[in-house]
Amino acid sequence: MCGILAVHGLDKPANDRAHFIACSKKQRHRGPDWSGCYVGHRSILVHERLAIVGVDTGAQPLISEDGKIILAVNGEIYNHIALRTSVGPDVKFKTHSDCEVIIPLYRKHDKELCNMLDGMFSFVLLDESVSPPRIIAARDPIGITTLYQGWSSKRAGAVFFSSELKALVDECDKIIAFPPGHVYDSKDDSTTRYYHPTWWNGDMEGPNGTIPTTPSDLTLIRETLEAAVRKRLMSEVPYGVLLSGGLDSSLIAAIAARETEKVVQAQFEIRRRKLQETISGPATTLASWPQLHSFSIGLENSPDLLAARKAAHYLGTVHHEYVFTVQEGLDAIPEVIYHLETYDVTTVRASTPMYLLSRKIKAMGVKMVLSGEGSDEILGGYLYFHAAPDPVSFHQECVRRVKNLHTSDCLRANKSTMAWGLEARVPFLDKAFLEVAMNVDPKEKTFSKGAAQEVDGDGCPKMEKYILRKAFDCAPNGKPYLPRSILWRQKEQFSDGVGYSWIDGMKKHAAEVVSDQDFAKRGERWSFDVPDTKEAYLIRNIFDGLFPSEAAANTAVRWIPRGDWGCAADPSGRSVSIHNAAYGTD
Repeated sequence: MCGILAVHGLDKPANDRAHFIACSKKQRHRGPDWSGCYVGHRSILVHERLAIVGVDTGAQPLISEDGKIILAVNGEIYNHIALRTSVGPDVKFKTHSDCEVIIPLYRKHDKELCNMLDGMFSFVLLDESVSPPRIIAARDPIGITTLYQGWSSKRAGAVFFSSELKALVDECDKIIAFPPGHVYDSKDDSTTRYYHPTWWNGDMEGPNGTIPTTPSDLTLIRETLEAAVRKRLMSEVPYGVLLSGGLDSSLIAAIAARETEKVVQAQFEIRRRKLQETISGPATTLASWPQLHSFSIGLENSPDLLAARKAAHYLGTVHHEYVFTVQEGLDAIPEVIYHLETYDVTTVRASTPMYLLSRKIKAMGVKMVLSGEGSDEILGGYLYFHAAPDPVSFHQECVRRVKNLHTSDCLRANKSTMAWGLEARVPFLDKAFLEVAMNVDPKEKTFSKGAAQEVDGDGCPKMEKYILRKAFDCAPNGKPYLPRSILWRQKEQFSDGVGYSWIDGMKKHAAEVVSDQDFAKRGERWSFDVPDTKEAYLIRNIFDGLFPSEAAANTAVRWIPRGDWGCAADPSGRSVSIHNAAYGTD
């Protein structure tokens, strides 16, 4: 991924070149490898590059051969090779970048190109072949990549786009998070949704709502997720996996380990044949082939560290684990909030260890990791889902959570890693996997806990994400994907699993630094999203110090648990009563 900044509708853009390069510099951590700038008749596009595909030739902004189409992209297009073929042999590409194919797709399909892209992306495309020049901007279907849109009363008629809020806050007095699955067109100043999956209306009440009735196909679930991981291994730089030891990250690691081994074996065979053609005598043994690297973080002896260690040993990854202290986490919170650009408590809690881990990973020279975000939203894996009153409510909540991933887990995964120029790819949010998993009858996703928990004919518990666990409860080629203790491990939310003392430490610290007097007056200080705990007060206070404008605060979204399901106000997984029951301590 990278960082992009675009401004369209300027009177004299050449005079503003240095200014907007300085604005873009605030997000240079997203693209430390190179910077590029294009100044057009009424527009400026600035790009901060993180090189992962087309490393030597993919500098941006990309410019068409006739110089009329200019493109800046943040993201990865996984089906770019097939798309290059689809545009025909007459199209000549200037780079090996996976993003360049957007230019001929635009010429052939206009805005409809967005539906043809399989990947995670935010892009701005400038067309100077028309008068007035036209700009379109789009964001991937779920919002894995970040994108903001802004307007400034000082520059009437101009529209701004940026990968991060910080590049716009000093320039714009109105800013929004650009909606996922949408495309903006300056020709008519419209923003329309291009992403229309079959499951989209599943959260609606009444006759327009769609509740699926399709039985789960475990083989299809497994093969679609495997394909999602496989396409995300597209990389010309070292990569790894984030491994918490929970179900989701462990499954992604298990699939990635198998796929990496296939690549290694294929490369080995190619080199062996070449050597046999040139060397006589005994067969030559080639050593030092790459292995998949895995990374985990936690407090000393935390649940995640112990489980990740076990999973890594089973999978044979080169495993790296990092221990942080509560104080180190507390010290990092202002930096984390600066990069997250939100004051949501849940997101800050989970992002802090991810932010610390990303720094360690990037220091090793790794630029891309796979991560397990999205599974809990798609399959109703959060423990509070056990309280859903019926399968319809269960499914509606799943759809709502997936639609809002860009405000929470996607934002966390993107910004916590990109703070250090590390790209996180999320296979569970693959369009094809979403189409399969979101159309499963919710009756097969619901679960219970404690003494009421059911077991299937194999003795496996009907626990959260049962169909995903069952889909991978097999042993192709004689080896199971994961040990049973990992495959059927109880859900731990990341901010809990890194060590229960982490959240407790945040609460204790907030209680010490936020006075009762200040907390009592919180309603006088804030008119919306008033903090309901001292921890939330502390985080909001830090956010306001970093981003003091109301335009910035309006882009932040708080996640609120389902109070009508009897959920606790604290979003920690441990606050759900069934957490203790699952461990036999309740």
